Amino acid sequence: MALKILTALDHAKTQYYHFKAIIVAGMGLLTDSYDLFCITPVMKLIGRIYYDAIDGKPGATPPAVVSTIVAVSLVGTVIGQLVFGVLGDRAGRRRVYGISLILMIASSFASGFSICRSRSCVLTSLCFFRFVLGIGIGGDYPLSATIMSEFANKRTRGSFIAAVFSMQGFGILASSGVTMAVAAAFDRATKSSSASDEPLHTPEAADLAWRIILMIGAIPAALTFYWRIAMPETARYTALVEQDVIKATNDMGKVLADFDFHNFVEESEALQRPPRATPTYGLFSKQFLQRHGRNLFACATAWFIVDIPYYSNTLFQSHIYQPWFPPAEKVNAFQEAFNVAKFQAIIAIASTIPGYFATVYFIDRAGRRRIQMTGFFFMAVFLFALAAPYDKYWHNHTNGLFIVLYSSTFFFSNFGPNTTTFIVPAELFPARFRTTCHGISGASGKVGAIIGAIGFLWASQQRNKEALKPGWKPGIGMMYALIILGGVCIIGAIHTYIFTPETKMRSLEDNEAGEGQDQDGEEINVRKHFASNSLGAASAVHPFCGRSPLQSCPS
Repeated sequence: MALKILTALDHAKTQYYHFKAIIVAGMGLLTDSYDLFCITPVMKLIGRIYYDAIDGKPGATPPAVVSTIVAVSLVGTVIGQLVFGVLGDRAGRRRVYGISLILMIASSFASGFSICRSRSCVLTSLCFFRFVLGIGIGGDYPLSATIMSEFANKRTRGSFIAAVFSMQGFGILASSGVTMAVAAAFDRATKSSSASDEPLHTPEAADLAWRIILMIGAIPAALTFYWRIAMPETARYTALVEQDVIKATNDMGKVLADFDFHNFVEESEALQRPPRATPTYGLFSKQFLQRHGRNLFACATAWFIVDIPYYSNTLFQSHIYQPWFPPAEKVNAFQEAFNVAKFQAIIAIASTIPGYFATVYFIDRAGRRRIQMTGFFFMAVFLFALAAPYDKYWHNHTNGLFIVLYSSTFFFSNFGPNTTTFIVPAELFPARFRTTCHGISGASGKVGAIIGAIGFLWASQQRNKEALKPGWKPGIGMMYALIILGGVCIIGAIHTYIFTPETKMRSLEDNEAGEGQDQDGEEINVRKHFASNSLGAASAVHPFCGRSPLQSCPS
């Protein structure tokens, strides 16, 4: 019975509910990228408002403060991925899915509210609320990926999960569009004052503008709240973890049209599968390490590696857009924020979103492993192309070719490891460990993001103290930072080739077994499957200690 419903899910036709699940699950990822990318222009506004102009240059948020605000949200994301990953396997995906969304909605709104107007109070409260926001965003990663993987059929599962992740690209576009609209509206509204024409003058209304930008980030997540809490539990969790096959069948029958696995043409395939006892090992057991330790290492390490160059490249944008836009001292606060958001929108439209779309199209054709290796390789190629002549040429000639090379690194990160590292952990692990292992992998990635966003932001600074802006310390320089990042990508390609298995066109249960698969993911004759019988409560096990539910886990 259990095998029949899982087989039916693997072969179900693509239908309306799959696309609805993409939108509902993707709103969390959209909120994630919205809040990540809107903070850059917001910090420009905060710097103008709360810091004094020096030597004819407008006030700017100190680098240490910017680094702290970025770091606290990433630390929150690490915690959220670990905590909600565990909760997703213990309490169920659906039960905790709404909680992560509530955290995102409340903290996005509170980030703009920020309770006070003094500099220290504003920055402290902003750090706190963005930390909570990071927890909510972190929780959304393993839940969204797992829910989509467990609802999807095996033919288009990769495309569906990639489509969920691609909502990040639209989040970047949304944050840029909202920032530009708010900045332009406030700029026009404050033009009546003669003082507002002076670039160094920042109207009091700017304190409202950045709050509005942050608070709007709560709207996309709030729009899908009802549909998220109304989603049924995934059939795989209900059947394999809760051991309630009848409920799983009824739930799928409510959301998937023509769901009748009794008349399913592949039913004979299920009947041929030999029975097998439900595994009894726990997460922290030797058996788990033997069966899934290599895959967990592959996923966590690849995610860690890719987030180092991805997040460091994001923060290098300030070095790149400066030659293309007027200096800060010649524009007012709203115009500066507008220009920063405009540049982010250009990069998103030219490279980031096309990279996501390419993955959606090719992921179930070329496979995860090939795309991940290709992405790492070309990221390295373009980073080395930027690094080699940077000090002698690119530093003073950030022309169109430079932008093309820079944009290409974003294209191949999204048509590559930035997307595949989100997909593969949702396909490799048993149902009772799936969100936990995805959370561990994602948390490893965000540790890499902290290294990239904070470490390389400071490391990329020039070695000449006289050329540094106030608040910065000498670093190794952009050229050497880019060379190191290119080397990191080469390591990522090698790691993928050695450790990452292929999961395309295979059921989640076949991927979990890890057998009957060649290097490119093609199925061969010998296949391992889960049992279709012995699914009573007595055979159920706790997902962490491996004991029967009639026994309590040791403290």
